[in-house]
Amino acid sequence: MASSKSSFLDKVLGRIGRLDAEGLQTVVQRLARERSFLETLFNAIEDGVLVIDERGRIIYFNEAVTTLVGLQADAAEGEAIEKYLPDFDWQKIMKTNTRGQRVIRHEFEVQFPRPRYLRLYAAPLDADKSGNSGVALILHDATEARQQTYEAIESERIHSLTLLAASVAHEIGNPLNALHIHLQLMGRELKKLRTAAAELPTGGLSPFKKNRLENVSAKNDLNEISGKLESYLDVAKGEITRLDYIITQYLQAIRPSPPQLKATQINDVIQETLTLLRPELENRGLIVNIKLSRRLSPLPIDAAQIKQVLVNLVKNAMQAMTKGGSLTVESGESHEGVWFSVSDNGGGIPEEEMNHIFEPFYTTKKKGSGLGLMIVQRIVRDHGGRIELESRVGQGTMFRICLPLHERGPRLLSGAASGSPEGQ
Repeated sequence: MASSKSSFLDKVLGRIGRLDAEGLQTVVQRLARERSFLETLFNAIEDGVLVIDERGRIIYFNEAVTTLVGLQADAAEGEAIEKYLPDFDWQKIMKTNTRGQRVIRHEFEVQFPRPRYLRLYAAPLDADKSGNSGVALILHDATEARQQTYEAIESERIHSLTLLAASVAHEIGNPLNALHIHLQLMGRELKKLRTAAAELPTGGLSPFKKNRLENVSAKNDLNEISGKLESYLDVAKGEITRLDYIITQYLQAIRPSPPQLKATQINDVIQETLTLLRPELENRGLIVNIKLSRRLSPLPIDAAQIKQVLVNLVKNAMQAMTKGGSLTVESGESHEGVWFSVSDNGGGIPEEEMNHIFEPFYTTKKKGSGLGLMIVQRIVRDHGGRIELESRVGQGTMFRICLPLHERGPRLLSGAASGSPEGQ
């Protein structure tokens, strides 16, 4: 097409002065057809195409530009490009293109008309007879590619986490089992010691007062020793339980099982979870406010996995508050589905940490594993739901989980059959 067009124009320009009215009309009609063809072609592609003159004024743009950066189709022509893309040094770009004759590449984000991540390619245009030249701009929507990059990075993190967790489970699991068995054996021996102490004679008709006193002293010593040993065993068992919980968290994070969906009332899952955690809540002296909607539609969920979500969120809230704090659990229903939320009035999450809290191993707690919220995110995503987070430093944090009422299956996007860009 390019060579044919160039040949046609060369022939016309070479004999333009000898063409009659009919010949000129034929040339104009052919140029109009070619312009119409190019317009259709440019408007059909998804990348934005912009042309600006040497002063930075817009002289052409296709339809994709209007959706990418919000240009008004009937008002943008002739306006400065800085009005729509103000974050660039356009004078520098124009000079670089004019002198260096090379393509410049930039990456940037826009919030209007909708949040997108764009790549900008700027290439110089040939100068006209007056020496004026412009710049052709290509805007490529890289939002999906960037998301895929993030997903690939997350997948790599999960893979690394898998290897680490497998190693941790192998290296720590076996010693923990051995310790647990030996603690049980120590507990049995401790019971024997208590039984032996109880069977020592402390009174009766023994003529030897000295022996009686020795028996009493020995019995007291045995009771004291067994009491200390019992407290030591309780501490050791507690630490082993904590280590076992950490290993379980690792394994749950890296070996997710697909949810077994079954119609369930979310309020029942919430009540069961709060009953499970009530001793810990009471021990911390926290006030629990329960605000559950009475009429909620059954949800297709894996009750055990959603309970795991609630346990992690409630434990996070507990650890964020001091004694006397207030924990609020709510549920409700909207047109999108059923939701539940867990709120606290703790210290809140600083803005700079908000984007990192779902990352593996990222934690602000001294004894945290940094896996709880990662597990929450994975389970909610597997259920086709979403997480909403609101937090203010010094006021508290609220996690809201929204779950769909119906299991999501494959569907044909509207407009896909006709080739509409909205359906792609």
